[in-house]
Amino acid sequence: MLDDDRALRELLRTCRTVAVVGAKDRPGAPVDGVGRYLLDVGFTVYPVHPARKTVWGLTAYPSLADVPGPIDIVVLFRAPQHCPDHAREAVALVPPPRIFWMQSGISSPEAASILAGMPVHVVSDRCLMVEHRRLLA
Repeated sequence: MLDDDRALRELLRTCRTVAVVGAKDRPGAPVDGVGRYLLDVGFTVYPVHPARKTVWGLTAYPSLADVPGPIDIVVLFRAPQHCPDHAREAVALVPPPRIFWMQSGISSPEAASILAGMPVHVVSDRCLMVEHRRLLA
């Protein structure tokens, strides 16, 4: 798990692309606020949702494998039981993401175990928007 603020700050400073798994542009939903924040601060955002065609005016992709470019951060807005499957998807990406981020209230030891030994930092039960603001404001 990535718990060191200095290391996280440096990683966030150099990451530019984010795949938002479970993306929805429903006003008031936490994923909507975080997604819009990421866009506002200059990230290239790839919404990932199996049923939606667009989110935030962007093309939505049914899976991580369908995203058309390298992903620096995979951020999950899915229930913990879905995290291991997304960790397996992340492991299959070439190159793999630099960070596998499970949002506030979400953690999965199984997902972390799947990513162990990979060059992927795991963050659990923390909000990407809150941490980005705190570390890079």
